[in-house]
Amino acid sequence: MRSDALARSRKRRRGYEILCEAVFRPLAHPLVLGLARLRVPPPAVVLAGGAAGIAAAVEIGRGSLVAAALLIQLKTLLDNADGQLARLTGQTSAFGRYLDSELDLVVNAALFAAVGWRYGQPVLAAAGFLALTSVLSLNFNAERLSRIAAIAEPDGGGRPTAALRNVYRALYSPQDRLAEWIAARRPSLTQRSAVSVLANLGMSTQLVVFGLFVVLGHPVGFAWFAVGELAAITLAVLPQRTPMEEVA
Repeated sequence: MRSDALARSRKRRRGYEILCEAVFRPLAHPLVLGLARLRVPPPAVVLAGGAAGIAAAVEIGRGSLVAAALLIQLKTLLDNADGQLARLTGQTSAFGRYLDSELDLVVNAALFAAVGWRYGQPVLAAAGFLALTSVLSLNFNAERLSRIAAIAEPDGGGRPTAALRNVYRALYSPQDRLAEWIAARRPSLTQRSAVSVLANLGMSTQLVVFGLFVVLGHPVGFAWFAVGELAAITLAVLPQRTPMEEVA
């Protein structure tokens, strides 16, 4: 029965994020079963995850790095629980999807802002935030564009959902269009091998790495790490010049 519930709660993706699928989803599943019995709505879990992430940013600002690292992993666990809960209980909604995506962005911004403020590196922290946002966007869009049929943006849901949808479009539509432009020029980006690689640069993996940098006392190192990720991906997707083009 429990394995059947785990299968129903699993999100179907073409890429396999090892830390997410092999570690955090199984760890989150007993929590999901308990929340389902208590009839906790999935958006409440999204908000709890967001609160854990903001609390982690506060602890970084205070210099309490072990507490911050633990809160970041709690946020990751709840990130994996909210979607499972929604699918298991048949409560998937446009409201929950938009709330989840937008809170992730807010939490990431808060974490990097805390790093920049605590360590006096606001420019590097801003660069790290932009780099991480770009990597996560490319990860999401490569998987989305690799599907035979694109999933339509959810509609309906009343005024709260409409408000979140408008914010989502303002924040994410430019990123989606840029990813589509890149994919049109580099079709290999949406092949299964590329999607599988990018999947392992997803949110769960990024937060685990962030937590490691934090607990080791070097949160600023994650900003460099994110910038390095983006630089490596950029070099990988840049079109290669042919010998004839070089001669010309």
